[in-house]
Amino acid sequence: VWLMAHCWARLRVDQCVASRGVDSRVMVNTRSTWASVILRGTPGRGSSGEPGWGAGFSMGDPGARRIIPRMRPRRGHGDKGTRGSADNVLLSFLRVLFAGRLPVPILVEKGYDLPASCHDRALVFAVSFSGNTEETLSAYVEGVARSCRMVAVSAGGELAALAAADGVPHVRLPDDVSMPRAALGYLAGALIGCLEAIEMVDSSAEVDSAARLLDELARSVAPGRPVEENEAKLIASWLGARTPLVWGSVGLAEAAALRWKCQLNENAKRPAFHAVLPELDHNDVEGWSTRSGEAFAALVLRHAGEDPRIQARVDATLSAVAPSGLEAMQVRARGASPAERLFSLIMMGDFTSVYAALLRGIDPTPVPILTGLKARLRP
Repeated sequence: VWLMAHCWARLRVDQCVASRGVDSRVMVNTRSTWASVILRGTPGRGSSGEPGWGAGFSMGDPGARRIIPRMRPRRGHGDKGTRGSADNVLLSFLRVLFAGRLPVPILVEKGYDLPASCHDRALVFAVSFSGNTEETLSAYVEGVARSCRMVAVSAGGELAALAAADGVPHVRLPDDVSMPRAALGYLAGALIGCLEAIEMVDSSAEVDSAARLLDELARSVAPGRPVEENEAKLIASWLGARTPLVWGSVGLAEAAALRWKCQLNENAKRPAFHAVLPELDHNDVEGWSTRSGEAFAALVLRHAGEDPRIQARVDATLSAVAPSGLEAMQVRARGASPAERLFSLIMMGDFTSVYAALLRGIDPTPVPILTGLKARLRP
């Protein structure tokens, strides 16, 4: 019965795409220009309104170089690292991409307050696409009060106004996307550009190569490609009505798994969960008793360069949970560099989540539950 349903879903995915169209605003982050325009931008013009990497790198133009010395965190103990506050999972990507290359740690803070160890020797990125995320605003105010080295990143909002009043460097992003989740390329590119502008990383070649790879990948999973030639459509049809579990190994796949989970929540409007190897082998596996996994499907994100012990863990874990009826599909990253591998996994998840929504006859764009929750929380 399940095989018949799977075959039906494979036939239906192209029909759904054709009947509903793909002009939904959420597709702005999955069209073929996603990589080169949003992630890479057009560096070198010195405009803080440039997309992605160009917007962040514009901080390095002559008019902004006076701020660079005071922005760079000083070498020293672990509590003098780079910290961030964001209204999405963006800074997790920054951490897994650059933690092994920087002389200071990258820590991610998603709450209202900064840790006590965050003081005047820390570089703090306050990131909110809208500029109005209350947790980010709270952490920003606290960072200014502590004399931290602050950088604000937003498309406007209260964060931009506060940065202007405080004399804090602000990277203004384009506001031509309708939701934060469609602005990942802008946000990631801007932060990478910031780190390059303050001479903490040298990533322009890596950004360019990742952009080229993503252009190719976007064409291979575009709406016009039939399901049998389109990995994202195949994954969406394989999931069917089952609840997705997204597993990734610690590092690149860990960050990508979180993005997949969030995109399946927001675009496909369905529960989805993520877990990380090897940690999930210490707790999650015990929950998969006999036949308990039949309503779920596991997506295991893999990439070249992962710890060689992960393959053995994946095989052993899937064998251990087999009696639960949990089925798994492995999704492999493309590319040679960490950025290529990470963003290829992300892009595949973005397309998959949109196709999963269309298969259910759902517009992936609006988020009525999130919108209603925000309305209830307003004073």
